[in-house]
Amino acid sequence: MSSPAVETGTRLRRAIGGPALFLFILGDVLGAGVYALAGKIAGEVGGAVWVPLLVALGFAMLTAASYAELVTKYPRAGGAALFAQRAFGVPLLSFLVGFSMLAAGVTSAAGLSLAFAGDYLGAFLQTPTVPTALVFLTLVALLNARGIRESLGANALMTVIEVSGLLLVILLAARFVLAGQGEPARVLTFTPGVSPALAVLGAALIAFYSFVGFEVSANVAEEVKNVERNYPRALFGALVVAGLVYMGVGTAATAVLSPEALERSSAPLLEVVRATGYAVPDGLFAVIALVAVANGALLTMIMASRLAYGMADDGQLPGVLARVLPNRRTPWVAIVATTLMAMLLTVTGSLQVLAETVVLLLLFVFISTNVAVLALRRDQVDRPHFRAPTALPVLAILSCLVLLAQQETGTWLRAGLLLGLGVLLYGLNRWYAGREAGDLG
Repeated sequence: MSSPAVETGTRLRRAIGGPALFLFILGDVLGAGVYALAGKIAGEVGGAVWVPLLVALGFAMLTAASYAELVTKYPRAGGAALFAQRAFGVPLLSFLVGFSMLAAGVTSAAGLSLAFAGDYLGAFLQTPTVPTALVFLTLVALLNARGIRESLGANALMTVIEVSGLLLVILLAARFVLAGQGEPARVLTFTPGVSPALAVLGAALIAFYSFVGFEVSANVAEEVKNVERNYPRALFGALVVAGLVYMGVGTAATAVLSPEALERSSAPLLEVVRATGYAVPDGLFAVIALVAVANGALLTMIMASRLAYGMADDGQLPGVLARVLPNRRTPWVAIVATTLMAMLLTVTGSLQVLAETVVLLLLFVFISTNVAVLALRRDQVDRPHFRAPTALPVLAILSCLVLLAQQETGTWLRAGLLLGLGVLLYGLNRWYAGREAGDLG
């Protein structure tokens, strides 16, 4: 039985059980990243795609341990920004953590729009990539403004669709190799002329993008039943399942196609299915991939616009972002603002560059969370909660620093401009609030 202290003290209904939470996290982690980026990982590391995926899984599990401790210790909505405020008590720092999440969401949606407009859509019609991506983001914004009410059942259905596409790749590749075709030995080879360690770290930076999404689950902590038991199980279980599926897909892809062939395509898994020669219509697999990418972009933009709305409603961003449509009750100004940001990012970089920017922004969030877990050890609470061994957040911080060291100058510049925009908005909002208070005085 759960502690009464865990079940009370919240205005939200604790309606999410363990299996539903597992599917929620798995659905957030799986899908769009590996559908679009398997070829980019192969281009970095060679045939041993599964190795950077395994490294990225290890890095994600380290930070997940810190989330498991803080979420079960403080089961409240708010996530990393709440943890930063509790640990450090610096409003600007907690704002930057929250804004980094917002910026990462917008940047991820920009990258997913490019993935949507690439070769998966090309299975049906040929269109210019960037204009198509902009139209796609406009349609996502209109759906967002209309009012997207998703249920846990719908999320479970989407997760099944996404997983089915990935399992199909593994199954077809296995039959292909067992029939004596392909080059299974390629899965143990690395890019010639490059240090395997450096190649793996460079590829792990891209692979890490495929594992992000688990951090969003911290925002539903207040609605989880028996959070101290269900959250860690669902979090670690979903990451392990996602990691196994990803490594299976990576191994299957390079056993069938060369890293060079995978890297050339923006729909690498569709190329794998085609290469096996089995009677799977291009359109069927392309639809599965497009559903995964579109669903990821829509959920990401819903999160980003609601986060912008919530920060505005809390006085951290300009109040205009908290305006809602009278009938739909959706935050239309926040939706417009986040969509325009995504559109601007879409025309400034490739899918790989935008994915690396997302990782860079989230690494700041993860470092903050891992430091917070250590800083809050002195804060005792009267509820049972998960406790990570002290070595894990320390190793997690080191893993984040290793990934930061792999980032290129252009990625730092793009992330810096986004955070600079956040600081500017924060400063203008503080100045306006102070001036308004002075006028009232």
